[in-house]
Amino acid sequence: MPFARFISITRLGVAAGLLAVSTLGCWAQDAPSAPAPQPSAGKPLPVLNYAQPVSHFPNPIGPYSARHIDAPNLANTARIDGLMHDGKIYLSLNDAIALALENNLDIAIARYNLNIADTDVLRARAGATTLGVNTGIVQNTPGGGVGGLGAEVGSGTGGTTLGAGGAGAGAAGLVQSTLGLGPLITSFDPVLMGSWQDDRFHILSTSPFTPTSPQNSTTANFSYTQGFSWGTNLLVGFNNARTTTGNAPFTSLSPLLNSNFKFQLTQHLLQGFGFAANNRFIRIANNNRELSDVAFRLQTITTVDQIENMYWDLLYAYENLRVKQESLTFSERTFSDTKKQVEIGSLAPIEAVRAQSQVAADQQALTVAKTNLQLEQLLMKNALSRTLHDPVLAGAEVVPTSTMEVPENEQVQPTEDLVNDALRHRAELVESRIQLNSQELSNKAVRSALLPTLDLYAYYGGYGVGGAQNPTNICVTPDQFGCASATPNLALGQSSLAPTVSYGSTLNQLVNSTAPDKGLGLQLNIPLRNRAAQAAQIRSELEYRQLQMALQQTENRISIEVRNAQFGVEQNRASVTSAQAAVDYAKQSLDAEQKKYQFGTSTTTAVLQTRSQLATAESTLLSAMAAYEKSRIELDRATGTLLDHENISIDDAARGQVTRMPNVPYVAPRKELPPATQPQQQ
Repeated sequence: MPFARFISITRLGVAAGLLAVSTLGCWAQDAPSAPAPQPSAGKPLPVLNYAQPVSHFPNPIGPYSARHIDAPNLANTARIDGLMHDGKIYLSLNDAIALALENNLDIAIARYNLNIADTDVLRARAGATTLGVNTGIVQNTPGGGVGGLGAEVGSGTGGTTLGAGGAGAGAAGLVQSTLGLGPLITSFDPVLMGSWQDDRFHILSTSPFTPTSPQNSTTANFSYTQGFSWGTNLLVGFNNARTTTGNAPFTSLSPLLNSNFKFQLTQHLLQGFGFAANNRFIRIANNNRELSDVAFRLQTITTVDQIENMYWDLLYAYENLRVKQESLTFSERTFSDTKKQVEIGSLAPIEAVRAQSQVAADQQALTVAKTNLQLEQLLMKNALSRTLHDPVLAGAEVVPTSTMEVPENEQVQPTEDLVNDALRHRAELVESRIQLNSQELSNKAVRSALLPTLDLYAYYGGYGVGGAQNPTNICVTPDQFGCASATPNLALGQSSLAPTVSYGSTLNQLVNSTAPDKGLGLQLNIPLRNRAAQAAQIRSELEYRQLQMALQQTENRISIEVRNAQFGVEQNRASVTSAQAAVDYAKQSLDAEQKKYQFGTSTTTAVLQTRSQLATAESTLLSAMAAYEKSRIELDRATGTLLDHENISIDDAARGQVTRMPNVPYVAPRKELPPATQPQQQ
């Protein structure tokens, strides 16, 4: 019969199975990773992979030892020292981005999320639930500002936003509370359990047939359990007992050896059947790992966007200081000339007072420009370093060596092409699609949990008995009742002397079918109303549809952001053209007014007003050019192509070591670096 053949084959394999039981653990574990090489000077830093477990080999206790995580390195990279000369940091825009990739603390904090996601993968491969990952954007660096609709994200002190990626985590007002629900999963990591007990027990007499007797027993039991991703559970049990009874005339064996084993396989047929229900945590953890990569890319884009905005703010502050200094120099010279003319009587004294008032106003404007520059320098150093405890770095001036360049003929891309680029590259859309896929995987497991529980199980076991003849059970006289004798008298209930059976022979009985234990069975569990499972399944579907709707909303928002960014580029370019024309007009007006003043047909007031108009026009031009550069950054951010257009390696950001320098387009080196006129910062 098929069942008999099954038992025969199983019996032959049991002995080998008992010896190989510990090797089954390798089925649920990953191969150990090779040790990472130590970084050397000039070589990229290794990226650790915490998704790989510690193996038992060559260290048997390795999996049970805590792994050490190095303390954060709060020292600045050597790049910043190479940019410092004579107590000043000469900083190009490309250098600023490279320093941010290496030192910016927002990126450094977000970098930990990559390894945290690895630990979820490791945990899920063991069959455990995932803990979730943080996919939010860290924005604790003050200064700059990141574009978008409705708010200046990142300006001021900033804040850390929390994103989805784990069960119960919310994003944009959505709660994924059913993510990961489903049938219970038996641990994919094998569990080996053992117990040993030595017992000394003194039995008191309660009848003439049970005299007072000492009883010594020793038990040693072992079990092995493991789950598999297709819905099968394995249980192997091996139990042993040795019992010695000191005064038991009716017990044949003392010591008595008992051994038994049982090998059982259980397969889920309805709830918990298949890979979808049992591998859901692994697939969700892999999605979360990919999600953390996308979130880190978004973090890098956000930080680079902020750094570039801060750089243009710094450059504007530098150029604005130059404009204010020139205005003050002109007003002081005009005041000096006016005083001389008042002294000789060619001008009224009120003209000198008016000129002096303009000098005071220009001095106040210069003070504001100086302090604004000092603040921008401080913000830039904070954004590009891990610490400002170094007094040399804290007191160093930051001199921008790149300047704004407005191309004469700017190529205008069709709006639809820009929108399509954004729909392909924006990290937020990739995140939403990954979350949608995770919810879909979870929904399959939730539907499995809606089914009744029907398990098929098969088992095979054996029983063995051994020991030696109990001395207190041997017949003392031929007519003794219930004892053991070499020539037993069956009428008196006597039995033959028990043969001595060793422990090895007892174990042999387990596999030679001396006392087999075998069978098949089905176990069915039907919840009659099943309301909890119904509610979970309905909610999971509703949340899936909610995510689909949110994805469409994100696409709509991104389309508007792209159009708004394109409008911003067009508007700011027009502002630059207008501001440049205003500067040209103000220069010509000032030149004409000065000539009229020399011929006595103009007044000091008119000259000063014209010079003030020129200063205002120059400041407006600088502001318009900075706004234009920021609008180009915003367009690249809105389309998701900022890193590609600026040759920024996301791998360098993940390692914290730049091997490929960024290259920002439409940026030119400054021809003349202005001398530092402000005092050293304290």
